[in-house]
Amino acid sequence: MTEHFSEHTEPTLHTVLLQFIFPFSIKDGEDKSLARQLGLDGFTRFFLNNKELEDAYYGEGYCVSHEKMERSYLPFAAHVLFPRDKDKEDSFRRFSRVNNLACRLEMTQQSVNFRVLSTDVFICPFQLGFLTVRVRIEEENLPFSTALEFADRFRTLEDVSYQDKHTYIHYQDKTFDQVEDFVFRNLADGLQPFMDQSEIDGAYFETLPFFVDERMLVQAFYGFNRQEDADEISVELRYRASQLDGLNLDGKPYISASDPEYIEEYCQAHSYNRWGPDTYYMTNEQTFCCLSRAEPEVATPLVNQMYGQYYYGLLLSIFHKIVLLKLSNLHSRLRINHDYDQIENLIFLINKFSAKFYFLELISQSQGREIFIQLRKVYGNDALFDEVKMTLNDLFQYQEKFQAKRRDTLLMILTVFTVVSGIYGMNQVIEDLKGRIEWSKMLEYSPFEYLALLLTFTGILVSILLTLKELWNGIRSRRRKRFYTKD
Repeated sequence: MTEHFSEHTEPTLHTVLLQFIFPFSIKDGEDKSLARQLGLDGFTRFFLNNKELEDAYYGEGYCVSHEKMERSYLPFAAHVLFPRDKDKEDSFRRFSRVNNLACRLEMTQQSVNFRVLSTDVFICPFQLGFLTVRVRIEEENLPFSTALEFADRFRTLEDVSYQDKHTYIHYQDKTFDQVEDFVFRNLADGLQPFMDQSEIDGAYFETLPFFVDERMLVQAFYGFNRQEDADEISVELRYRASQLDGLNLDGKPYISASDPEYIEEYCQAHSYNRWGPDTYYMTNEQTFCCLSRAEPEVATPLVNQMYGQYYYGLLLSIFHKIVLLKLSNLHSRLRINHDYDQIENLIFLINKFSAKFYFLELISQSQGREIFIQLRKVYGNDALFDEVKMTLNDLFQYQEKFQAKRRDTLLMILTVFTVVSGIYGMNQVIEDLKGRIEWSKMLEYSPFEYLALLLTFTGILVSILLTLKELWNGIRSRRRKRFYTKD
């Protein structure tokens, strides 16, 4: 149920900058091919030491300091987020391309002119990727509700509602009925062949059904014009920004809650108020936004942070969330008495993730650290990580018991077989097997001597087979580790 939202005056915005983020799964073993394709499509590999890129992708007037961005993260986090080696696969490999496309979004209520500034594609560990579309709305004094409605419509890749079905994107002489067509045919037209949309182990949905519902996540900056009758950005506006409550079918602002206490409690749990009453940060699983009443010149450093440090902090939080859910999903699909190799792989992946990617302290500055902690709390990453650690402990215990049982069983079989074949078999026919073997003597064997001969050669064959099996298991285990490590 939604409620009509009314204020004496609708707040207007002098700046609206949006980043739409879509996580996706990369086909197994296709990350290098994807990197080559992005290069052919005009994407440039992003490195911090290339300072020419500091103002290349963010629109006129905005610049992200690569030096400040690196200093914001502790060394082990910067090592993952900003790799120096272009071939380092256990890292976030970013490819960016300037678009600068003037477009128009036609909605049921009105039309909004916007510009696609640039596009990012990240290739990440664990077969994950991120697509980011960077957008600036080119309307003066845009009503706040219209900006929220634009964000909600543009983030929806496939039409799922009446408003979506009556939303169109116009670019030059082309019209796109769905955002998905606009994104994957113009902005990242070479990406779809590398996206893994296959079913997993009998699942009915796509590879990330637990996180993505055909909607992109929204990172936004809303620069408010100051109002004489407002001393701050109200809790209702902050709530609407986090929920993307824009316009109803009648074209009027709405809010998806009616209880003032609930709205107040929600904002306390999901907002970062260090610079209130002029600037607030709102976080939830679908949005991360900055709402500020600062003048455009003063707001520029805030925008630069949203494009730089906070952008990477958000991506890292989403990455943690998806990988933790992926690991939990793999555990839930294990057939504990059959999938022994998968159990070993899962143990290795959990250890790799906790050792290389999940740290409680990642950001060096207190401001960024507090926002990152807020994001991690909203996504529930700490609780998921504790669950995964419990899974790891259970898998270790099961593997230890299983291996001990298998060793005991194998030892018992080998002991019995060795005793029988060695004492009985070898003592019966050992003299005939010394030196040059006279095979004609075996034609005169008694039934017991034939049995002894059979046990002797069976024992030798079993020993060879067991040795070859252990060698093969060792080789296969090392291959799996090299595949998952790829460092």
